[in-house]
Amino acid sequence: MTGFYNLLDTLKTELKDSPFVNTVTYGDISDIDLNKQSIFPLSHFIVNNFQYQTNVIVFNISLLCMDLVDESKEDTTDIFKGNNNEQDVFNTQMNVISRVLALLERGDLYDNKYQLQGQPSSEAFVDRFDNKLAGWTVTFDVAIQNEITIC
Repeated sequence: MTGFYNLLDTLKTELKDSPFVNTVTYGDISDIDLNKQSIFPLSHFIVNNFQYQTNVIVFNISLLCMDLVDESKEDTTDIFKGNNNEQDVFNTQMNVISRVLALLERGDLYDNKYQLQGQPSSEAFVDRFDNKLAGWTVTFDVAIQNEITIC
């Protein structure tokens, strides 16, 4: 009966293992003080709902991976890249997400019965919050073993 807790702890641990994550949070994103620069890069996840099935419980999760966009005070010399690190943020945070999804699809998490179901969908964002932030939101389903007994 600890499947929900175990899922939260497992995701937190895997996200913290990434060199591109300083802080991992859970719950309502509006409860986080996003004005603190020391918390970035930040991964935040929300459990949206679950589906009860006979042998498994499937959780629908939204994972937001983000970092601050640094603006250079120098003149823009490359119109494609601009004078900030937005593309770098997209790249590193996409890698955070890709690693977690790969672990759920075929890695250690899969072997430990945390298994990706279906195809995740991702969406990029910039300036979604008070700071100049960029990153990705990915929504996916994770099936875990149903530990509930009826005895």
